[in-house]
Amino acid sequence: MTARKPNPVAAAAHERLFPGHVSTLAVTDPELIEYFDNFAFDEVLRHTGGLDERTRLMTQLAAMIAVGAVAEYRVMLGAALTVGVTPVQVKEIVYQAVPYAGMARVFDFLHATNDVLTDRGIELPLEGQSTTSPDTRMQQGLAVQQQIVGEKAVDALYASAPADEQHIQHFLSGNCFGDHYTRTGIDVPVRELLTFAMLAALGGADAQVKGHVAANLNVGNTRAALLAVLTGLLPFIGYPRTLNALAAVDANAPADAAPTRKKDEA
Repeated sequence: MTARKPNPVAAAAHERLFPGHVSTLAVTDPELIEYFDNFAFDEVLRHTGGLDERTRLMTQLAAMIAVGAVAEYRVMLGAALTVGVTPVQVKEIVYQAVPYAGMARVFDFLHATNDVLTDRGIELPLEGQSTTSPDTRMQQGLAVQQQIVGEKAVDALYASAPADEQHIQHFLSGNCFGDHYTRTGIDVPVRELLTFAMLAALGGADAQVKGHVAANLNVGNTRAALLAVLTGLLPFIGYPRTLNALAAVDANAPADAAPTRKKDEA
C-alpha cells in the first residue's frame, strides 16, 4: 500500500507552523490528513493574500473559540505563537470573544491559553491593556461604537429600542465596546476582523455578520481582507457557515464586477 502524505507545499507550510510535530492522525487516518492538509495548508493559502500570516492565524483562533474547538485551538495557538503572534495579542483575542461567544464558552479557552503560555515560560498575568475606568467606559465605548458602526446607526439603535430594553443598548456601548474595543494590544481594524471571524463561525448570527461587514468597511478593511478571512476559516468551520457569511459580504461589499458565465456554462 502506497503511503499517503501531504504534498511538498502543504508539508512545508505545516512544518513552519508546527515544527517537528508528527500528527498521530497521519498514522491512524492518513487519507483524511493527506487531503485536509493539501487543502488547508496549500490550496486555501493560495487565496488568503489579503491577510498577512499572523492576522490570518489570529482570525482562525477567534473562530475556533466561537465553535468551541478547544483541542484544535491549543494546536493552532502553538502555531500562532511560533510565527510571531504575541502573548498579549492572544489574550486580547480571548478577551474579545467574551461579548460575542459568552463567558460560558470562553472560560475553557482562557484556561487553555494560560496553560500554553505557562508551558512556554511566559509569566502571568501579562501587562494590562485596559484604557478605561468604570467612570469612563460608557463615554469611551460609545465613541468607538460610533466610529465603527456609524453615529447615525448607533443613534437609531438607541431611538428604536423600547424603554425596557434601553439597558441592552447601554451594555453594548459600555461593555462590548467600552470594556473591549478600547483596549490596546490589537488595533480596531484587526479587532473588527476578529469579530467578523467569530460571528461567521458562530452560525445563526446573520444579522450581526451583515452589520460587521459594514463595520469592517467603516474602519478601512477591504472586501479582499474579508474574503481572505473566510477563505482561511473554511477548512475549520465548514461550508454552510462560510457561505452564509460570504452572502453577507456580497450583499454589503459587492465585487466591482462579477464574472460573466458563458452560455454553455449555465
